Amino acid sequence: MRKPLIGLTTYLTDARWGEWALPAALLPAAYTSCLQAAGGHAVLLPPDAPEAAADVVAKLDAIVLTSGEDLDPALYGAQPHLCTLPPVRERDRWERAVLAAALARDMPVLGICRGMQLMNVHAGGTLVQHLPEKVGHHGHNPYGGQFAPHPVTTVPGTRLGALLPGTSRVATHHHQAVDSLGAGLVVSARAADGTVEAIESTRHRFAMGVQWHPEAAFEPAVVHALVAAARPDDSGAVVPASGQEPRTVRQPSGVVAATQRP
Repeated sequence: MRKPLIGLTTYLTDARWGEWALPAALLPAAYTSCLQAAGGHAVLLPPDAPEAAADVVAKLDAIVLTSGEDLDPALYGAQPHLCTLPPVRERDRWERAVLAAALARDMPVLGICRGMQLMNVHAGGTLVQHLPEKVGHHGHNPYGGQFAPHPVTTVPGTRLGALLPGTSRVATHHHQAVDSLGAGLVVSARAADGTVEAIESTRHRFAMGVQWHPEAAFEPAVVHALVAAARPDDSGAVVPASGQEPRTVRQPSGVVAATQRP
């Protein structure tokens, strides 16, 4: 059985390495290494023309929508908060197109932090633009440039609840969160203060978002579940989850990784 090929969206930002300082498409290496450790191949998907998304996605077995900059509030009909960071609209457009193409194929999707927020906005939901104003503390993002552990409790009866029953400590770093929930989504985990920490689709065989960072090694079960859902059998069909019919996919290869902040 070949390993599944999993695409990860990337930053598009200025970066420095060695003697160079140039615009770069990059991603923390923890994302690719955790997928590889779970039995997948990783390929980076830098921002591209949205109309290319369907062809790119058709070559993959699963998608990870990664962390990063705040989404453009215009995507959910809001004005920017003073604490909302400037959007990277090229990335917003590309990742929305990638998500739409993946969902149309019922391909496994995992959204991490910003990626979960994108899944909610794509489904018609909205975001809390600065969480400390709502919850009264900075516990979800206490230190700049560092992950911090905090507990989340999963909802029984959800896919995530089966993977992580009860309360677990996870790695967090975010100042925004889900506000109103998008259509076809359910909450599958919350923090002690009520903040939505995970969502999943009721319309797709594996479409899950987590507000925390499973790639940061606090909690690998979600990554293993994605790889298992994406794993093709020897005929080139993705092994179905929950008794659904298999899906035929093409079989390219490729691995690329880079490092940068989360």
